[in-house]
Amino acid sequence: MPKGKLPKRYNSIVMPLILSLLMTSVVSAISIVRAQGLTAPALAMWPSAWALSWAIAFPVLLLMLPVVKRVTAVIVEM
Repeated sequence: MPKGKLPKRYNSIVMPLILSLLMTSVVSAISIVRAQGLTAPALAMWPSAWALSWAIAFPVLLLMLPVVKRVTAVIVEM
């Protein structure tokens, strides 16, 4: 194992972690700006909106990833 890298078995946690961080940051920013406009109060509200959405999205991704993998295998030739 190269120095500084996690073992391969952590892939099923690290991938959804990174995906949920990126997706919730973008989606929460779009939602806040759309609802409030690009204002200082809206930007100040974004971190708490992002944190709440991430706290929900990460466990959902961990639970749903096996289901999504199976559905994808049915749809896509491997």
